[in-house]
Amino acid sequence: MNDWPDRRTGDRSERYGRGSASSQPESARAMPHIQRRPAPPQRPQVPPQRPQVPPQGQGYDDRHPGDAPGYDSGYNTGQVYGAGAGAGSGRGDGRGGGRGGGRGGGDAGYVQGRPAPDWRRRIKLGALTLVVVLLVVSVSTYFWADSKLKREVDLAKVIERPSEGEGTNYLIVGSDSREGMSAEEKKRLRTGSAEGKRTDSMMILHRGSNGPTLISLPRDSDVEIPSFKGSESGKVFQGAGRRVKLNAAYAEDGPELLVRTVEFNTGLRIDHYVEIGFGGFAKIVDAIGGVEMDIPKAFKDKKSGADFQAGKQTLNGEQSLAFVRTRYAFAGSDLDRTKNQQKFLAALASQTATPSTVLNPFKLYPTMGAGLDTLIVDKDMSLWSLSQMFFAMKGVTGGEGTSMNIPLSGSSGGNLVWDKAKVKQLVEQLKNDEKVTVKGN
Repeated sequence: MNDWPDRRTGDRSERYGRGSASSQPESARAMPHIQRRPAPPQRPQVPPQRPQVPPQGQGYDDRHPGDAPGYDSGYNTGQVYGAGAGAGSGRGDGRGGGRGGGRGGGDAGYVQGRPAPDWRRRIKLGALTLVVVLLVVSVSTYFWADSKLKREVDLAKVIERPSEGEGTNYLIVGSDSREGMSAEEKKRLRTGSAEGKRTDSMMILHRGSNGPTLISLPRDSDVEIPSFKGSESGKVFQGAGRRVKLNAAYAEDGPELLVRTVEFNTGLRIDHYVEIGFGGFAKIVDAIGGVEMDIPKAFKDKKSGADFQAGKQTLNGEQSLAFVRTRYAFAGSDLDRTKNQQKFLAALASQTATPSTVLNPFKLYPTMGAGLDTLIVDKDMSLWSLSQMFFAMKGVTGGEGTSMNIPLSGSSGGNLVWDKAKVKQLVEQLKNDEKVTVKGN
């Protein structure tokens, strides 16, 4: 069987596929069904050259000898690629030039250095962040504390007021209010369970350019109740020359009548009113961890619960309240008590306004919360003005100011009579914001 293809139709050669009878080789035949590819262009022959090894520290030059002068492929970066045949591949077979070679004799790849940190920029960003955080915290704390103030006293109800003077005058009142206290707390603090509230201590704090002046007003002071406008009824009650103890004014018609009575009997205008009750007083002391006092002489008082030895000691809230309320243990009665109250309040302010309290939120917020929850102030009192009063009290202890009892001339029917001449001189000095030279009892 013949496996060769038949001759093509139209083929000019009758002998296709059968060979030739001639001893000479056949000439080339035309094969139209075969297409020849075009020959690739010939590159000019360049004599072989020995590759040049770049000097140590220079980059690899990949230019061809035929490239034009100045030609740069972009790969000449100054990096050395590979370390020759001597760099091992790490395969352990002794063959060089493998992957991972070059750790000992050069890096086989390009390594880009990490840029140095911009510390100046980082410090600026950190400082800015800290300032923003402190600002937010401070503003939030201010509004939180301001919202807790009980602005319940309306000094606009006080009539026939004296003219204003230089500086700022605060009437600071400690009341025997038991509001918010449990039966157990009343028993522990020995406050009793009397209804209503009365003033247990009264002081005028003057803040001016010549330092603060703290003046105690004994609650047994003999004063005249003037005409006044009822805080609840709005009715005007005409004065009839009625003389009472100073704390009776508060018991009769509250803070507004007390302010009216103090202004009438002193001639000094009261700018702000601040009141704190028994419970709040003890909580503030406990919140700051107690108040250190130097008690010069030991004393006891069964009614207040006081039982103190002489010397330096730290008083907790219960002990502090007993200390400022004690009156029967002293021969001078109310006068010695007011001196203890001044001494204690100044120490309380001094020890509270310290970095360990102000910069420690675990002490600052409980202290502020305990105090602001129980403070009663006038409607115009701002948190800023309250803080100024607080630091003025601290200044009394720091030697920047003066503390004294109001000058007295004697007593009448158990009431303490003021020295009118000295009181007038004292008030004039306070009004003019002059250095106080008057001495109290």
